[in-house]
Amino acid sequence: MARSALTGTRIRERRLALKLRQAELARAVGISAAYLNLIEHNRRRVSDTLLETFASALGVASVALSEGAESALFEALREAAAGSAMPVAGASSDPLDPGELERIEEFVGRFPAWARVLAARQERVAALERVVETYSERMAQDPFLLDGLHEVLSAVTSLRSSAAILVETPDIEPEWHARFLETIAQESLRLSGAAEGLVEYLDEMEAEETGPASPQEQLEAWLTTRNWHIAEFERPDPPDPEEIIAATPELAASAAKELARAHLVQALADTRALPLKPFLAALGETGPAPGQLAARFGAPMARVFRRLATLPEGVPGVPPIGLVVCDGSGALTLRRPLPGFTLPRATAACALWPLYEALSRPMQPLRMPVDMAGRLPQRFMTYAFAAPRVTGTAESQGFDGAAFDGAGFEGPVLMEAMMLILPAPLGATETARPVGTSCRVCPRAACPGRREPSLVALR
Repeated sequence: MARSALTGTRIRERRLALKLRQAELARAVGISAAYLNLIEHNRRRVSDTLLETFASALGVASVALSEGAESALFEALREAAAGSAMPVAGASSDPLDPGELERIEEFVGRFPAWARVLAARQERVAALERVVETYSERMAQDPFLLDGLHEVLSAVTSLRSSAAILVETPDIEPEWHARFLETIAQESLRLSGAAEGLVEYLDEMEAEETGPASPQEQLEAWLTTRNWHIAEFERPDPPDPEEIIAATPELAASAAKELARAHLVQALADTRALPLKPFLAALGETGPAPGQLAARFGAPMARVFRRLATLPEGVPGVPPIGLVVCDGSGALTLRRPLPGFTLPRATAACALWPLYEALSRPMQPLRMPVDMAGRLPQRFMTYAFAAPRVTGTAESQGFDGAAFDGAGFEGPVLMEAMMLILPAPLGATETARPVGTSCRVCPRAACPGRREPSLVALR
């Protein structure tokens, strides 16, 4: 984490806002009042571990102390600096001296207006890149787009062939000359019609991107508005899932309601098996370590994964947690993204994700740090686990805590894998696996898992 020269000042401002004395805060973090005084006057550097302790004692995120309210602005400027180092066809630029990155706070302090301009431009560039990624995914999967592009290319090829014949055959007979001119006229109309239809569809598609399209996206969009936590289930008398679905107009499609019904039934079972108060108490002792929590409560690993990813917002000491679930085919069936760890909507995900490795190693938990590709690669800690998914109605319990009857032993083995995504611990030195979102938008050109050329890979 980048360390600001004003960290001590921000610690002092937060302490005063909470009306704490220096002695009280020093006692809470385990240092002397004299040392705290030096820190607050920016005369002593704050280590990562001590910064986390300060953040916990003051009830704020550590980034708020290390970078303050300007952290988003600093991050945008770092991304802009990283982008300037990427070669662009037809352009030449000198790479930015890495030492200059240490002067970002000085730049913001001296030229705040220019800093905001650069940050706004970087935000615009990032938004356009997301549009390109979205169109890339849709073009790879959308049959209408594929047909429209094929129609345009077919008309262009026919026009080029007819025009080439007329140019290369000066002594062509008048009858054939007229036929080729007629063909050119017809193909021109065909091309213009196909192009207009394609543009209209792209315009509609851009408008539709503001809302979810598929039933799964409807469910995930609704869960996002709730921060993925169903607070009603934490009450002593939780409502029936049908009551929640009936009061949710966002779930328009019947298929979305069916997905929501299955999700809510599972969430209610998870809440009853892992009540919030004792779960949070255990979490305070172990941290977000799914293996330890599963052993402590005697709960299936998948249940602990889901509970961790659907905790209420703002639990002290618990970072944001993402979750992605796939079936045995590798298709993503549930996606709770984490900032910096993009999850594809239509195309296949990165084959190097631990999620897919877990499918080949059922019942064996995986813990693996990964570096997500991007202008500024971000490090995350992932936990992955795969197990057979069992179904049925009897009271016996399967690996996932779901009930099944005797017929379950004769049915197909349906695998399900899950992957928790957490920000990497501060100061972690473990070797991380480079991963991406999907091959089409991954900038890593030399990748052992690449399936197709990238649209954004550096050449």
